[in-house]
Amino acid sequence: MGVVHNSFIETPRGPAGIRITDPAGAPVSLLVLGHGAGGGVDAPDLTAVHDVAVAAGVRVALVTQPYRVAGRRAPAPAGHLDEAWTTVVREIRADGLPLIVGGRSSGARVACRTAPALGAAGVLALAFPLHPPGRPERSRAAELPSDVPTLVVNGDRDPFGVPEPGGPVRVAVRPGAVHDLRRDLAGTAEIVAAWLTANSWAR
Repeated sequence: MGVVHNSFIETPRGPAGIRITDPAGAPVSLLVLGHGAGGGVDAPDLTAVHDVAVAAGVRVALVTQPYRVAGRRAPAPAGHLDEAWTTVVREIRADGLPLIVGGRSSGARVACRTAPALGAAGVLALAFPLHPPGRPERSRAAELPSDVPTLVVNGDRDPFGVPEPGGPVRVAVRPGAVHDLRRDLAGTAEIVAAWLTANSWAR
């Protein structure tokens, strides 16, 4: 699978966890992924995407936010999440490698909000929570990038809603899947791999 490196990176919000997996051979791109609000980087959909990306020549970094490193389940405020994430990504990015930022749920929102400032080439948003369950009027669609190629992968039964495609945002809807995207993980991973390859970010 490649060489795995685990470490911590100091951020203004405390230490963040980082797990980097290098592919066999020279990496084609760097994919940085964040976790959901109450979960971790070992979520099934993140694991499936991690594995297929590394196999396709992508260096993958999994980032654990400082609040989770500190043992808290309640997420930090959005501004704190973005600050810690930005610090980590700037620390680990490599010159010459296209940067793709992403994550699931809360991590997808962080990636979307910070992608332009980080100069990301693309965004991968797994289970993007369009609105709180039962509150479609509180849409977060404005967080989706307006000028960065973005792949959103959501289940058609996700109570947090499904974003609409438009501009640089492509939406892949997974039949029968809910917010955890556990249904047909292999299919979800294949969609992500095809998107990475189509943009020359994977072999």
